[in-house]
Amino acid sequence: MPAYTPPLRDMQFVMHEVLNITEELKALPRHADVDAETINAILEEGGKFATEVTFPLNISGDEEGCVLDKTTHEVKTPKGFKEAYAQYVEGGWAALSCDPAYGGQGLPYAVNQCVYEMLNSANQAWTMYPGLSHGAYEALAAHGTDEQKKTYLPKLTSGEWTGTMCLTEPHCGTDLGLLRTKAEPQPDGTYKITGNKIFISAGEHDMTSNIIHLVLARLPDAPKGSKGISLFVVPKFNVNADGSIGSRNGIYCGGLEHKMGIHGNATAQIVIEGATGTLVGQPNKGLAAMFVMMNAARLGVGNQSLGLTEVAFQNALAYAKDRTQMRSLSGVKAKDKDADPIIVHPDVRKMLMTAKAYAEGGRALSIFCTLLLDKEHHHPDEKVRKESGEIVALLTPIVKAFITDNGHTSTNACMQVFGGHGFIKEWGMEQFVRDNRINMIYEGTNTIQSLDLLGRKVLGNNGATLKKFGKLVGKLVAEEGVNEKMSEFITPVAVLGEQLTKFTTEIGFKGFQNPDEVGAAAVDYLRVAGHFVFGYMFALMARTALREIAAGNDDPFYVAKLQTARFYFAKLFPETATLMRTARAGAASLMNTDAALA
Repeated sequence: MPAYTPPLRDMQFVMHEVLNITEELKALPRHADVDAETINAILEEGGKFATEVTFPLNISGDEEGCVLDKTTHEVKTPKGFKEAYAQYVEGGWAALSCDPAYGGQGLPYAVNQCVYEMLNSANQAWTMYPGLSHGAYEALAAHGTDEQKKTYLPKLTSGEWTGTMCLTEPHCGTDLGLLRTKAEPQPDGTYKITGNKIFISAGEHDMTSNIIHLVLARLPDAPKGSKGISLFVVPKFNVNADGSIGSRNGIYCGGLEHKMGIHGNATAQIVIEGATGTLVGQPNKGLAAMFVMMNAARLGVGNQSLGLTEVAFQNALAYAKDRTQMRSLSGVKAKDKDADPIIVHPDVRKMLMTAKAYAEGGRALSIFCTLLLDKEHHHPDEKVRKESGEIVALLTPIVKAFITDNGHTSTNACMQVFGGHGFIKEWGMEQFVRDNRINMIYEGTNTIQSLDLLGRKVLGNNGATLKKFGKLVGKLVAEEGVNEKMSEFITPVAVLGEQLTKFTTEIGFKGFQNPDEVGAAAVDYLRVAGHFVFGYMFALMARTALREIAAGNDDPFYVAKLQTARFYFAKLFPETATLMRTARAGAASLMNTDAALA
């Protein structure tokens, strides 16, 4: 059986020592009074909830899965899920970062981020039920009418109701311009929605009294393609004027997907037959409203893989210290045993350190992004809000794709540490691999994220936002460039920054001549950009660790942080050289393959 310990020390290190979060929050009136003690206490309790309530349900939930009653269209979640969710609501966890105007606690997004990392480590399938509600909350808060906000936001805030995003249809995945779901206007201002949706996470369950679906559909006179999509809120049960639950709406689960992983989450086929819905935002502007939820979900998916990377690493490390196999190449290490623990072997350490580095880099980036979100939403200076929003938009596809790709590498490496025992169910490692695999696919495949980063976020504004992030890196280089002890962490990032500017310009020029060049380079480009961002994060963390050691702090945590940073720059960061070379190889070797793919 696997085990899990919340990484509270590392979370506190990133928040308080590297990013100085409480000082940053003092500039935000809404969060000016949030102190380190409050944050730490919340994270400690969140960790207890994850380890004591949801983690014990992870393996059993995977084995049991969800069951659909095809007569009633109701879904029963695995044993204990409903009760765990009731505890989650009772503890106020759903309301953590929501607006006090709707019953929320108004805490920073960064705090919510860390709680959700722990929940994802403990049980990703369970965490997806409340997790998607945050995106629905954000979309309605940004684009909903006053009546919609009054009706839905208090219940989503409390967790009494959950939310979903209904985008995908059987004939279209990411290409939402092809969707066929229809919305017919009614005399009372509502709409009758008809269509079919698939792959709807948490689309039906028994954990709450109502489920609020955000549905993309077309109005009768809508333009073709993505410019003709509108967004509607369609509750499972209609809501009466007084806020009470009314009649059953015409939206129900027609089937459950049989999946590789996340068995404890109900991935539903949703049938919509004349369901009553109300318009969110402007007609034919639904994608703009839905992107609020989609971007929140993309950050959340990166967090899912971060959580799985951490829990997989912890278990692989414990196993490597205990499992004995052969002797060390450099001489016997465990003289009292017939063989040495496998942690003495270089490649085992490489697998463990890969997962550790990707977890710590991912954690730093995720917290950094949520701090930017706090600034975007609540900073009194419009310029700060705008720039924070631009940078987090740039980083969102990196969080989604880079962290989930790294999660795939890490969970597989950790399973490999177990050898044959990792491939069988009893150790729990193969479930981490299976559960993580979906994270690279949904909420926009990682290729889509790469195209978004390179095509829209970088080339779309001639690298303006990338340059703004580059200024942050440049500031660190200017401050620490003459510090010899920092050179091993600063120099690689500074060099890559210069290479990335040239690399971006080169791809942009080639793409102008042939758009396929952008498509051919995008995935490699995102990983290069991901390492650039991770390199910056590790340089920041190394600086903090060096300062503490220089001040006489003998906590081995700081030595471990420097060792992890050195491993990252020595063994993982150099991937960028290969990636830039393969990206520069161009589109010809991919597109001139008709005979090979005949």
